[in-house]
Amino acid sequence: MPFEYLALLAACCWAVGSLLSAKAASHLGAFAFTRYRLACAATLLWALAFALGGVSTLHKAQLPLLAVSALVGILIGDTSLFASMNRLGPRRAGVLFATHAMFSVLLAYLFLGESIWGWTLAGCSLLSSGVMTAILFGRRNEEQHHWEADSGQLRAGIVLGLVSAFCQAASTLMIKPLMETDIDAVAASAVRMTVALAAHLTLFWLGFKVARCYLPMNFRVFMLVLINAALSMVIGMTLILQALKQGDAGLVGMLSSVSPVVVVPLLWLVYKRRPAAGAWLGAAMTVAGTILILWH
Repeated sequence: MPFEYLALLAACCWAVGSLLSAKAASHLGAFAFTRYRLACAATLLWALAFALGGVSTLHKAQLPLLAVSALVGILIGDTSLFASMNRLGPRRAGVLFATHAMFSVLLAYLFLGESIWGWTLAGCSLLSSGVMTAILFGRRNEEQHHWEADSGQLRAGIVLGLVSAFCQAASTLMIKPLMETDIDAVAASAVRMTVALAAHLTLFWLGFKVARCYLPMNFRVFMLVLINAALSMVIGMTLILQALKQGDAGLVGMLSSVSPVVVVPLLWLVYKRRPAAGAWLGAAMTVAGTILILWH
């Protein structure tokens, strides 16, 4: 499958997974939610890697880069994202996280020599503008569900959201050269999740208050965490790594940023409320930008 479609499929997985994350992340706290999610993802990924034979493609020389990528993108990036969500609400945090597409293009240009021109550049600009429009102007005033909840900590939420976006882009950039080798994407994902889980467990065992659960884990929350891990980290992240084998890191980051727009019809389905006009406009711009990218 072409890398563009792999990145778009990953965005769809992240969109569905994100609907399940808001309640669980606020229940457990950003660190505890990420820790449980990583434990589920690592278990599933290692089972797949052994079953499919991907473990044999791992080499010792590759492990340090996978580890650094995991610490930047998952330990810092994912945890910062859910901490931002707990402060600003998922919709506002989504605006900030969507900037990872622009960070990806910039970093890929500076460090990998990738460049985007012509109609592809126009498509990327239209796509990014559409994502921002859908999130910024996609809310009705009367909406008061989990995706609109915030704690009023504006400054901290903004900083955490931008940190998460930059870390996502940087971790993708780090791992791009490695994914152009014969390494298996599932096995690579398993290593990254395990390293990030080990770091989270270390923080928890050292007694850091921030790593504790806000509220006790229960069966319903655990199922939300498990499904989110399977969609977002097992399937979604593996699709991204597979896309990096074939395509430019900047374009992969750009196309994978459409997940907030995919959320729009999902919210309509879940909450039975028609999206606001801004959401429709943003979605239309994003679709047009994606078509331009795929066309060229």
